[in-house]
Order: sequence, then structure tokens, then C-alpha cells
Amino acid sequence: MSEIEVVLDALEKKISNLFYIIDELEQKNKILINELSISIKSNQQIAAISEVLKKDFDNLKITNSLLGSDDYKRDTKLKINSLVREIDYCIAQLAD
Repeated sequence: MSEIEVVLDALEKKISNLFYIIDELEQKNKILINELSISIKSNQQIAAISEVLKKDFDNLKITNSLLGSDDYKRDTKLKINSLVREIDYCIAQLAD
């Protein structure tokens, strides 16, 4: 019976060691999940800021071309034509 007890003791130690490893991995997993959620939020904020800056840049290009700069005249004409088409569409909808 002493061999069985020795085997059982070794098995208990291995099982307790496995439970300890599982607990450590669960804690690391929780930490990684928190870091991931923080990174996702940060990424979303950066994307939102980037979108705002792109819109601001487009507005500045249009304003610059309206003030006489030759650099962005084509973009401004395209934007104005797009706005005119939208206005025409709205007028047609109101006429119906």
C-alpha cells in the first residue's frame, strides 16, 4: 500500500500544481482582456480624432481654394457641384 500512497501523493501534488497554473492563467487572461478593451477604446478614439482631422483638412482645402489658392480648385469645384446636385435633388423632391 505504500506504493499506492506514494503515487497518490505525487498525483495530488501534480493536480494542485495544475490548479495553481490554471489560477495564474485565469488571472493573466483577465489582465489581457482588460488591456485589450483599453486598446480597443484607444483605437476607437484615435480613429474618431483622425476622421475629424480629415474633415477639417478637407474644409481647409476648400476654404483655401475659395480664398484664391490654385492648389485645390478642382476639389472645390467637385464639392460645389456635388452640393448643387444635392440641392437640385431636394428641390425636385419638394416639387413632387
